Amino acid sequence: MSTPVTAGTPLTVGNTRVKEARKLSRRPVRSERRLFLADGPKAVEGALSTVLASGESCVVEVFATPAAEQQYADLLATADVVTTVDDRALASLSDAVNPAGVVALCRHLDVPLASALTGSTVAICADVRDPGNAGTVIRTADAAGAGGVVLAGSSVDAYNPKTVRASVGSLFHLPVAVEPDPAAAVAAARAAGYTVLAADGAGEVDLFAADLGGPTAWLFGNEAWGLPADLAALADHRVAIPIHGRAESLNLATAAAVCLYASARAQRG
Repeated sequence: MSTPVTAGTPLTVGNTRVKEARKLSRRPVRSERRLFLADGPKAVEGALSTVLASGESCVVEVFATPAAEQQYADLLATADVVTTVDDRALASLSDAVNPAGVVALCRHLDVPLASALTGSTVAICADVRDPGNAGTVIRTADAAGAGGVVLAGSSVDAYNPKTVRASVGSLFHLPVAVEPDPAAAVAAARAAGYTVLAADGAGEVDLFAADLGGPTAWLFGNEAWGLPADLAALADHRVAIPIHGRAESLNLATAAAVCLYASARAQRG
């Protein structure tokens, strides 16, 4: 493939295109334009391999430094548009401490709720606020073979730069839906044939005694206060991860990993 690359001097931090792309660090701008930035080679690779339901490529263009163009030549050869920028301009588009030199400008790729309720296991995150946790749950769901992820309620934006980076490309591997009403997400999962299990430290069912062989939708709550009682009550069961040591509880992302892999083990024999 012949890849158009910006000729001449690399674009600088004051260039209009760079400045417009930099505005996507703000959620309202991302939501209005339906665009976001994917930072780093893994994210860019995932984005370049993604075709939207509309038939469009997920990627509008890739910004890369001259050094990155050489280092990631094979990756960038799959892009339709690569724009050369200098190091300062690239750094202004990345929130990484040490930017890798490549950032993709991407179209939003969230799907309708029904499209994320697929496969034998799904994860529903209710009011998960920390972008690192949200990205890690998406990455873990991908690794465990889950069918999709739902970010429900006032959960963090799927396109927050920290969420995208924490997913390490998994945001592009499985369907992610955004549902403003967590109760609606639970109802839709049950209607789709899933047993809804609320991860709850005070749950009445021990994780390792739970029947996880059938289609399962895991419901995870906020990092600080967990699941509201009325939402947990909508689940078929509340499931507790046993704590054998002296730790008070598990971090949300860790708990999600334990639950999703317990399902993967039960369903894959």
